Amino acid sequence: MLQSGGLSVVSVSDKKNFILRIFDMGLSVLKHKNSDYVLIDSYSTLSFYYLLLVSQLCRLLNLKYIPILHGGNLPERLKQSTFLSKLIFKNAFINVAPSNYLFVKFHEAGFQNVAYIPNFVHIEQYPFKKRNTFQPKLLWVRAFAEIYNPKMAVSVLQKLKEKHPSAQLTMVGPDKDGTFSEVEKLARDLNLSVNFTGKLTKSEWISLAKEHDVFINTTHVDNMPVSLLEAMALGLPIVSTNVGGIPYLIENNKNGFLVTDADVAMMVKTIENILIDTVTTQSVVNEARMLVEAMDAEIIQQKWLKLLA
Repeated sequence: MLQSGGLSVVSVSDKKNFILRIFDMGLSVLKHKNSDYVLIDSYSTLSFYYLLLVSQLCRLLNLKYIPILHGGNLPERLKQSTFLSKLIFKNAFINVAPSNYLFVKFHEAGFQNVAYIPNFVHIEQYPFKKRNTFQPKLLWVRAFAEIYNPKMAVSVLQKLKEKHPSAQLTMVGPDKDGTFSEVEKLARDLNLSVNFTGKLTKSEWISLAKEHDVFINTTHVDNMPVSLLEAMALGLPIVSTNVGGIPYLIENNKNGFLVTDADVAMMVKTIENILIDTVTTQSVVNEARMLVEAMDAEIIQQKWLKLLA
């Protein structure tokens, strides 16, 4: 996106090993020490230490660095690693929050050098499908990891089938922490047929979305997942757990539907309402599309170019 805006961009690192990755990132900063800015993707887990190293190296070299804040657990990291967080974020040129959730949480933690620039989608890549009716055809798109609670999706299917025997569930995404085998076993034990596709390309899952009518998001922890923006763009009504940054993106019954974390019965009831009250559902879907149109790549690109000018 920045390159198409006329900026010269160097991206690192593709190393998987922790030590090799740190070494590669540090070496790249030294190699490009005449850069105007260093942008650093910032997460709360192991990647936090990549951020720590690179940010402090930038300080030694008098380089302006910009952490791009990701991960719904970053507010917890601010509490757990107060000193290190101040070293990183207080000394940043600016911290960029792609969600209002992290923008607010960083302000509450005392960091005033924060700008809100949302995640983006190339809106032209997402054909909006207008649905006159909605069927219990569920789509779940995420990595299989415990924090995203994929087992809940299977439990939702089981309960939904009690009144809607034709209900279907497709789950798209790679295994991240071994959770996939547990989800697959759960579906098998419950005698449920779930379509597990594995990881798909963007175009493949966009095409697959046309065959589904409801997008479900079951996560325990989240920030502002691009998959929700994509579902909005495609015209899928979203039912999501009300966690982390999600309520800063989705306004319940306006541009999506929110349920309590891990509440299977509430999610099923919400899905059933979507199937019955098509007028409300169509209104919600249209509101969601208008919201995400304001996050088109061209619009967000201009915000970045203005920040880096």
